[in-house]
Amino acid sequence: MSEYRRARIPGGTYFFTVVTHARQSFLTNPRCQSILADVIREVQVTHPFTMDAWVYLPDHWHCVWTLPVGDTDYSKRWGLIKARFSQQAKPFLQSAGFCPDVSLRKREVAIWQRRFWEHVIRDHADLQNHLDYIHDNSVKHGIVERVQDWPHSSFHRCIAQGMNDVDWGENVWLADSTTFGE
Repeated sequence: MSEYRRARIPGGTYFFTVVTHARQSFLTNPRCQSILADVIREVQVTHPFTMDAWVYLPDHWHCVWTLPVGDTDYSKRWGLIKARFSQQAKPFLQSAGFCPDVSLRKREVAIWQRRFWEHVIRDHADLQNHLDYIHDNSVKHGIVERVQDWPHSSFHRCIAQGMNDVDWGENVWLADSTTFGE
């Protein structure tokens, strides 16, 4: 098995991309959203982290987390989130035609890609670039024309907290066509 080197900054802020197996489109299903929200809250009780920003698209999600001071174990959190979601969502997903059994010998169900992509946020400018990327992702993928039209995003929380205007996002990526995590 390959060993992946992951950046580990105690109390760091990280950008993540998590993808469904074979890009199956179930993450924005209301039942899946409910399970995922519950699982994240459960994991945060025993393994705290702050979810600074997120966007769920049908087949992947991006998010920024900040870990507690001295903590570097985001992999444990992702393992718990993916495992608990898989356990709770499996019956629903299989009845809806998603997630076939891919390895009967190992009793695996194909819900998630095995790994995730992470990036250590280096400074405020890097954080802002990743927040903008997250909030504009549904537009980038052609799902909606305006950021505010996508309900599965922390963008609406940012509006409520006065961090963004409701019309934010017009031409965000014209000045910088950099892409992250995909």
